[in-house]
Amino acid sequence: MQRYIKAIQKSGLSIYDSIEVGDPELWIPTPELEKLLDAAMKGISLTGLPLRTRSKVVKEHVCRALGYPVPASFRKTQPRFPGQFFDTYVQKSNNLQVWNEDLLPTRRYVLIRVNDVDVITKVKVVTGETLALLDTTGTLTQKYQARLVPGEATAELIVEEDTRLLRTFVRAGLDLSAVASPVSHPQAGQLMPIREIFDQLQLLLGTRFADIGYDQERNRGASLHRLICQNLGYADYRDDGQFPDIRHQLLEVKLQTSPTIDLGLVCPDSDEKLDVPKIEGHQIRHCDVRYALFYALTDGENVTLTHFFLVTGEQFFTRFPQFQGRVLNKKLQIPLPADFFVN
Repeated sequence: MQRYIKAIQKSGLSIYDSIEVGDPELWIPTPELEKLLDAAMKGISLTGLPLRTRSKVVKEHVCRALGYPVPASFRKTQPRFPGQFFDTYVQKSNNLQVWNEDLLPTRRYVLIRVNDVDVITKVKVVTGETLALLDTTGTLTQKYQARLVPGEATAELIVEEDTRLLRTFVRAGLDLSAVASPVSHPQAGQLMPIREIFDQLQLLLGTRFADIGYDQERNRGASLHRLICQNLGYADYRDDGQFPDIRHQLLEVKLQTSPTIDLGLVCPDSDEKLDVPKIEGHQIRHCDVRYALFYALTDGENVTLTHFFLVTGEQFFTRFPQFQGRVLNKKLQIPLPADFFVN
């Protein structure tokens, strides 16, 4: 990860100079951005600083951590760090407030946790897309939704091939246990074809798992992700909460116990750039992501997987009709999960 810092220092760029998403040298992907900032800023004391001074000091530390020169003064840009496309928020509580601007799907949000004496204890970095999915109170209105109506078939492969861009990077017969983890960045020759993903995941139909915990929706999702990683052949299960769920396979997972599909802030068929490093000089887009949707029934104690659908983002709405969502509020209050800063 230090190579990003060295490259930025060598480039002479400021935080206001634009960098193309996925640039292999200068764009810092979200997981690496989180690790760099957490390692550099944990333990820094902000004790006794007025709020405006604290904000300036935090931004100065962020600049140094990433290899950027500290500007004489910080401009009031949106976001505050345009080059890497992120904003910073210092959080003493789990109530995140975003004022006077929309929550943007591809913008990064650097959330800096401080304890009771204003010492930084953790830094988390998430996209607006991830924040949208964390909100369970309805404060944040989902911008995009679709409807899932199961048909006669219990398993549907809605497209026979991946998108034209992705086809050149897929490889049949992969042993994923020897390749990478579910949260690794996708690479050429390490992506399973969509047909093979379908063949492996349809074997999960009929599977039951416990429907327990204080947060049933999150626990259900974690249980399904674990099963999917096992069936795809990974040696272990990992989930860092970023989009898409299984980054290494560009696979987003939806578990449905009702017909309404919440899609967050990005349309699946969007050609916006995805926050992953370029693959052989090509930038992956949201429409290249594969969507695995499982329909399930629950009796309050167990969840049973009854239907499975697999489709590319590009063709998502050919099977699942889109709803028109409402506009986001200008002041957003998003209660972060109680364990958000734990891991």
